[in-house]
Amino acid sequence: MEILIIILAFLFLLAGLIGAFIPVIPGPPLGFIALLLLHWGTETGFSGNFLLTMGISALIIVLLDYYFPIYGTKKLGGSRVGVRGSTIGLLVGLIILPVLGISIGPFGLMGLILCPFLGAWIGERWAGKSPDQATKAAFGSFLGFLAGTFIKFIYSVITFYFFFKKAYEPVFL
Repeated sequence: MEILIIILAFLFLLAGLIGAFIPVIPGPPLGFIALLLLHWGTETGFSGNFLLTMGISALIIVLLDYYFPIYGTKKLGGSRVGVRGSTIGLLVGLIILPVLGISIGPFGLMGLILCPFLGAWIGERWAGKSPDQATKAAFGSFLGFLAGTFIKFIYSVITFYFFFKKAYEPVFL
């Protein structure tokens, strides 16, 4: 039974890694679930402090992943209207596109990348900025997306390390 739990936990871990690159898959929470499965379903276990730290980290990373595109827009010269546009675009990509059935596959990915970008661009144009200025601010949204992807990938690498360290603890002793 323990081997089945390890396999299931590994599948969650793998889904977490994929989720680092595909926005519609919640990568850090899936990686954390893998650690919990390994902790509760096998004889090896993690400390409570470790699990608390990894759980809080997963939550913070999920929140930052949504905040980074907005922050990037603001840092590259976006106005309040551009930041609001990026936020509206993010909500469209997260809520409205899935309701319309456009949340899986390349269209879902494009929606979560392009909607904040387009929202920031439209907001900046609405605020009277030139197309070049609007594009620069919207590019900040894309950089924010890349920053979120990077931090999710780092979390996945860390969960992989601790997963295999615990799953194959005798090998590491």
